[in-house]
Amino acid sequence: MNTAVAKGDQRIWLGAAWVLTVVYALGTLVQVAPGITLTERMGHWPPGVAAGLAAVSLLYSARRRAATADDDPMGADGADGTAALRYLGLAAAAWSAGAVTSAVTGLLSTSPAVSLTLGDLFSLVALPLFALGFTRLAPLPQGLRPVTRHLTDSYVAAAALFAVVWLLLFAPLYSELGEGGEYLGFALVYPVADIAVLCLIAPLAFTSPHSTRRAVAIAMSAFVIVAGADLIGAVTRLTGDAPAGGIEYPVRLLGFALLGALPWLIRDRAGARPRRITGRGLYRFAPEIAAIAALGLAAVVLTAAALHVPGVAAVLPLAAGSAVLVLLVRMAGLLEENGTLNRMLLTREAHFHELARNSGDVILILEGDGGVFYVSPGAPEAFGYTLDDLVAEPVTAIVHPEDLPRTAEAVRLFERGGGPGSVHLRLRVRAGDGTWRHTESTVSLYEQPGEPDRLLVTTRDISAQVALEDQVNHLTFHDGITGLPNRAYLEERARDMIARRERAADPGREQAPAGEIAAIFLDLDGFTAVNDSAGHTFGDYLLAQAARRLRAAAVAGVTLARWGGDEFAVLVEGGAHAQRVVDLAERLGRAIAAEPFQVADREVVLTACAGVAFAESGMDAGELMRNADMALARAKEQGGGRMEVYAADMHAQVVGRLELQARLRQALADREFTLEYQPVVDLESSQVTAVEALVRWRRREEDADGEPVDRLLLPEEFIGAAEESGLIVPLGAWVLREACEKVALWRAAEWDIGLSVNLSVRQILSARFVETVAQALEDSGLPARVLTLEVDEEVLLEDPGEAVERLSALRRLGVRLAIDDFGMGYASLAHLRELRVDEIKIDPSFVRDLGADGTVTLLTHTIVRLGQDLGVQVVAEGIERPEQLEKLRSMGCGHGQGFLVARPMAAEGVEALVGGGAGIPM
Repeated sequence: MNTAVAKGDQRIWLGAAWVLTVVYALGTLVQVAPGITLTERMGHWPPGVAAGLAAVSLLYSARRRAATADDDPMGADGADGTAALRYLGLAAAAWSAGAVTSAVTGLLSTSPAVSLTLGDLFSLVALPLFALGFTRLAPLPQGLRPVTRHLTDSYVAAAALFAVVWLLLFAPLYSELGEGGEYLGFALVYPVADIAVLCLIAPLAFTSPHSTRRAVAIAMSAFVIVAGADLIGAVTRLTGDAPAGGIEYPVRLLGFALLGALPWLIRDRAGARPRRITGRGLYRFAPEIAAIAALGLAAVVLTAAALHVPGVAAVLPLAAGSAVLVLLVRMAGLLEENGTLNRMLLTREAHFHELARNSGDVILILEGDGGVFYVSPGAPEAFGYTLDDLVAEPVTAIVHPEDLPRTAEAVRLFERGGGPGSVHLRLRVRAGDGTWRHTESTVSLYEQPGEPDRLLVTTRDISAQVALEDQVNHLTFHDGITGLPNRAYLEERARDMIARRERAADPGREQAPAGEIAAIFLDLDGFTAVNDSAGHTFGDYLLAQAARRLRAAAVAGVTLARWGGDEFAVLVEGGAHAQRVVDLAERLGRAIAAEPFQVADREVVLTACAGVAFAESGMDAGELMRNADMALARAKEQGGGRMEVYAADMHAQVVGRLELQARLRQALADREFTLEYQPVVDLESSQVTAVEALVRWRRREEDADGEPVDRLLLPEEFIGAAEESGLIVPLGAWVLREACEKVALWRAAEWDIGLSVNLSVRQILSARFVETVAQALEDSGLPARVLTLEVDEEVLLEDPGEAVERLSALRRLGVRLAIDDFGMGYASLAHLRELRVDEIKIDPSFVRDLGADGTVTLLTHTIVRLGQDLGVQVVAEGIERPEQLEKLRSMGCGHGQGFLVARPMAAEGVEALVGGGAGIPM
């Protein structure tokens, strides 16, 4: 039904063009003034409008095709339908500009032009644009020699065709002009240019791809009609009288109408397949045929003219002589090519038979139906057959049935024409003893002049190699604990998937595979704690259980592997679209968290974080895996059981983080860090009882004018990078040492003030951490009871045994311990039981909602009461509003800090504050 509708639309377009042209042509019969018809009076305006509309139609169609380039049927075998329509549209626009310009100048002068005008220049510009557009539909031959051959043949045809046109049309006019003959050159510009372009592009119509054959025919017809109008216009310029009442203008309008209708006439219509003659397309010799036909026509016309015309113009010997010279060069090239090809053919045959006799491979030449035309000596015995056995039936009879589709596909590639140079196949072949042997074959097209095309097959037995590969692959590419493929297998598999997709997406192939190639990385949350508490044997047993769950939850067609440690990876190819990949990642995470794992005599509840990445065009396997790993890292940062999909900015963030770590290392060496202190105040007496040391980075940068400036960075901007790189250990040691020395000086001035310093997980678990704290206290002379070290609950979650031991050693030194951000962790009460602390600090999120959220207010009151019952000092952080302060006082909270109390300040500010009475008005 769609085809019928398309045909109906095309009939409407063609009918409208013909009706418009006939109506316009009827104006040549209507006299509006003595010697002037209606068509002449209208002049260039209608063709100019028609060319403008054609330009709009072509450019609009080019834009639409560019938006749906993947569905463009005119995009095979080097053709580019979108670019073709764009250039043809520009050519039509140039023709329109030329016609309109000529119409405007015609209003100012009614005498025929005897020289090139501005309108002529626009029209001449249209010719190369049209040629460019045409060669996008029917590409020029590739290579220097084929292009040279095409150009020489085109020149010969153009010279011959011009000679005929000159003799039949312009020679009589040349004689009649007499002394005015010098203006003939201006009139011949259009015909000469049209003939040159026509002879250049006409042979390409026969070699055009099948998908553009109909569009090429329509474009060629439009150009021939416009060229005919130009020829009539040249006669008008020379004689001063418009032939047939101005028939030039309707003819030109018809050409532009046909050109503008081109996008709509080819819609949903494929080009016809070329006819084939004795296995060779006659269309392949179109340039030679065109040149020979033009020369033959010119020879007949010139001979006939020479018998009746006493003299000829000088231009004829020039055209004929130059054409003969070029033809001689062309013929010499053909003779040289022919001799070379004959020598190559004889040499190739001799080399082929010599190679077949001495090669250890089996060499076959097969007929189109699979019958054996030639087999190399010794080949039958290699597979346990006799020569008669092989020749008696098609070779496909001994190919494994499961491998037959691949052989059929390879044959179809060559039958369609324009297939690959060779196809590599790995097939199983039945030997004479009935066993199946693995073979590796290369199939290519075998062509002999005058004979049908055959297939050349080179085969070698690789059964022993395949058996060894299977054994090695299993040992190399599988994990011994889970039985899953390992990291090496997954990386190789990803490379194969991506390479296969890139080959399938090659423009020479019909279509690319559907679906996504994606990688999913999963990490077991809390697995390290299982290894540390139960031992590696039980950890391996847990990994095996997790692998079984993931294998059961994975869908068919994916590759599940153990990436390393407690990480698993899943590779997804084809069929699955983006949302299905994300759904699969979530299902795998649910499978891990569905029920506890049995480890030793206890149950372990685990969750899994997941990172998902998709393979974009041009991406290699390593980049795909790295992106999935970055997405997993982002998910782990967000907490347990999370999933993240890779975004492009993650890579930029990683690079930025690495650059920041390098800057941090240099900043530590250059002593760019400084300390600020935030007072901790007794909420009852408003007295400063301690200060919390806060590190700042005074980074040297350049302003917009290139002048160096110092920018003060807060910890949130660099502490994360310091943690990842390990720089937090030397940085934390520097903060501790500097703060202890400063507070020791204040206490020496009889200021009773304490010091709080924050610790990170990496600091506490670093080697000689306790010794570092003891050394800082000894070097500064600060009493241990004055120093409070703040830790958050993450320290006890990361490695509880080692962390508790280190912190207990600090208590034995006399150092006070505080839990920072209390109430935000997973097991606050349990930590208070495991580790005796001297202080708990209420998280600012509780203080922020005091009075506004009843639940938060109740929880804050509970924390304060808990501290009082345990005999632990309670400090509220983040006090910013007076009503928060009043609430905390009414709850009995002893101490607090925040912007309302005092902002972080340099040491000088603390000295001014404490030295002025150690009190803060509140």
